Amino acid sequence: MSDVLKQLVNLLALEKIEENLFRGESQDLGWGRVFGGQVLGQALSAAVQTVPEDRKPHSLHSYFLRSGDVNLPVIYEVDRIRDGRSFATRRVVAIQKGKAIFNMSASFQIEEQGFEHADQMPKAPEPETLQTDQARVLEFASKLPDYLSGLAVGARPFEVRDCEPTPFGDLSPKPSQRMYWFKAAGKLPDNLAFHQYMLAYISDYSFLTTSLLPHGETWISPSMQVATLDHAMWFHRPFKVDEFLLHVIDSPSASGARGLVRGRVFSRDGRLVASTAQEGLIRKHKESK
Repeated sequence: MSDVLKQLVNLLALEKIEENLFRGESQDLGWGRVFGGQVLGQALSAAVQTVPEDRKPHSLHSYFLRSGDVNLPVIYEVDRIRDGRSFATRRVVAIQKGKAIFNMSASFQIEEQGFEHADQMPKAPEPETLQTDQARVLEFASKLPDYLSGLAVGARPFEVRDCEPTPFGDLSPKPSQRMYWFKAAGKLPDNLAFHQYMLAYISDYSFLTTSLLPHGETWISPSMQVATLDHAMWFHRPFKVDEFLLHVIDSPSASGARGLVRGRVFSRDGRLVASTAQEGLIRKHKESK
């Protein structure tokens, strides 16, 4: 396991400071704000630690309320709303400086058998035939802003391979869809709940920005304000994030300075293992901010 992946594993494990209270540190990805996927993963980790082991997460619904400061710890307060015979419900609030920056509701279920059907995985090139995002970005790192060029050369906890990467500087309108393969950069513990909150972490990668593709815009443009408002996930079947998974994303709508994106996550053998959805702010300012 790489050092940067070990760091992420430790970040998502959290420190228990009191019953139903957990503390998490932050990774600085270069832009001074806490990465939304980190808060998602940590919040789910906090919730998982308050339910019996026989109950696994099957869905989460969350709202991002304020930007998080990477220089401060995040406190996660878990409310044990309900423990039923088959399901359990938890509410998690992430707090910094005494204010909520994020809240999430998560539902857990015991393992049950029932009806089965699922979407089929679309055709996609084999991940080994594709260039990693990091290798691709290194080719034009010198043209990026300083705060991003440093990130381009650093180690990453996940390996990502875009099925149809956009050439650097190409701002022509494109269909509002994207597919990429991803997996953790190393072997992870064989624990389903752990893989679920690792998936929550990476599910925020290149998600909302898919809604910008038809408009020839990018999130690094000085005139664009891009921020996640809410994020939802449904876990359908077991999976491992240290094996290749395919995130298939489309954006059905953009309006009111907001973009909506939805995704499906498939295992390499074609099983639909999770579904994702997100709405976020995609506000274009007349003057650069």
